[in-house]
Amino acid sequence: MKVNETVAVSTSRILLVPYEASHVTTYHEWMQDEKIQEYTASEPLSLPEEYAMQANWRTSHDKLTFIACQPLSATASINIQGGVDDVPERMLGDVNLFISQEDDDSDGDATSPKGLVGELELMIAPTDKRRQGYGRAAILAFMCYIARNIDNIVSEYSANEATKITKAEGVSPLRLRVKIGKENEPSLRLFESLGFRKVAEEPNYFGELELCLGGSSDGKSWVDGFLEGLGYEGYAEVDYLPDNWSMSMS
Repeated sequence: MKVNETVAVSTSRILLVPYEASHVTTYHEWMQDEKIQEYTASEPLSLPEEYAMQANWRTSHDKLTFIACQPLSATASINIQGGVDDVPERMLGDVNLFISQEDDDSDGDATSPKGLVGELELMIAPTDKRRQGYGRAAILAFMCYIARNIDNIVSEYSANEATKITKAEGVSPLRLRVKIGKENEPSLRLFESLGFRKVAEEPNYFGELELCLGGSSDGKSWVDGFLEGLGYEGYAEVDYLPDNWSMSMS
């Protein structure tokens, strides 16, 4: 997606930056790990294929992604400089949102109104950085960004789709879900702690459990809670200046 191409998200616990070509070599190294391949249900790609994937994610209307990095110091500049604040030694993993239309077999009419489902993915790659709260911080910041920018996200998606997207009162136009390997207990605990609930107790054909985020007890959508500042100390959306920007100005 292009909605976040010049935006970084900064909190006291995490920094999220757009996935740029400068991140690809580190990301490619991460994805050679067989355990990460298993947890993300991914196949290893060649480096040229990884660059092509990054370029595709930047322009595709149904994929939103950030690279998670270590948080900034309290004295850091308000602008995030690519190649400085997101160098490989500061990179931690990624967060992704894959958007698709809700299944609707009621009438088979491709032009009938329907909502969207967004599948979240989270990865903290370095083993020495896991179980330190970075995963929770990253997914919370990401969900906060989605909530605050949901109209633009839905608009970018729907501009490239023939199907009309509806927004019922009190209901988010984007329902969230995750699919997690049944053996990945840390991720299951994390998302359950955020209010996601299992769709079924048994895993699917691929050994994954699906969890969805529903509304709160007072009828509000998940978006409302995040717009009210749920759990985000120091949340800010700031300008991201990619590494090639500084080169073009020299």
